[in-house]
Amino acid sequence: MATNPHKRQLGQSPVEVVPLGVGCWAWGDQEYWHYGQDYGPREVVDAFETCLEAGLDFFDTAEAYAWGKGEQILGSLVQKSGRQLVVATKYAPLAGRGGPGVIAKGISGSLKRLRAGAVDLYQMHWADRDEAPIGPVMDVLAEAVKSGQVRAVGVSNYRANEMAEAHAALARHGIPLATNQVRYSLLHRSPEVDGVVEACRDLGITLLAYSPLEQGLLTGKYSASSMPTGKRTETPWFDPANVEAAAPVIAKVHEIGATHGVDASAVAIAWLLAQPNVIPLAGAKTGEQAARNAQALGVALTPAEIEDLDRVSAPWRTAE
Repeated sequence: MATNPHKRQLGQSPVEVVPLGVGCWAWGDQEYWHYGQDYGPREVVDAFETCLEAGLDFFDTAEAYAWGKGEQILGSLVQKSGRQLVVATKYAPLAGRGGPGVIAKGISGSLKRLRAGAVDLYQMHWADRDEAPIGPVMDVLAEAVKSGQVRAVGVSNYRANEMAEAHAALARHGIPLATNQVRYSLLHRSPEVDGVVEACRDLGITLLAYSPLEQGLLTGKYSASSMPTGKRTETPWFDPANVEAAAPVIAKVHEIGATHGVDASAVAIAWLLAQPNVIPLAGAKTGEQAARNAQALGVALTPAEIEDLDRVSAPWRTAE
């Protein structure tokens, strides 16, 4: 149990966070999110400061986000803030990188870019049994916990069976698997039917939900006739047919948002907050976006509203 009633424990680890995290993929990323074009350092600083003002304390990045620049940006912001914040990052098991034997070097690189002596949550970014066999990888991460470089271990994009294997491997060292970070939103409910939600519950692992706004689709900003630019348009969720099919869900989050006096973004995130054992990670490129997301912590959806959202988003409750 978390010792602070306003925070939640990440799995059975010692790490506690405010139950709304901040996804930092866009901070520094030029290729996908157009950092330096549509927004830049000033907007990211504003987003970070707005998150702090809202009481958020959990920031998630990865070495693969802008290939290190994301960690550098977050590390600099955290250091300048002087605050005790919770920072998570991820190791990228790229094919041919060198297997479990080079993970220790990856941790050191992340710590250097983050300007930190230890990272609160260190995650494997995805599962690759050839490059990163789960048992040996967890042995390395357990040693990082024992040496004090890592406070808690997590995984990302792991299937239920992969997560169970990682959990068992860490348990041999007396260390819990704290989290599994997967894509989860009203428009992507596959964790509910592919075994991930159930395995997280059974094993005492916190599910971190990335893309809770489906990369902006749930905000209502986009439509079949008004799409985002760049690589997002190449993704399945911005296929015109999917955007059109999502219209009833988007309409419902706007309707409920009007009832509560908050933005649609807050409602979509609040739906995830209402799910047991789930912490959303909401990205923000600007202070305005960060403020809208943070409203979710003050939204108490009624059982009828949750039922309405469940019903209207039921077509997305399918396994991938």
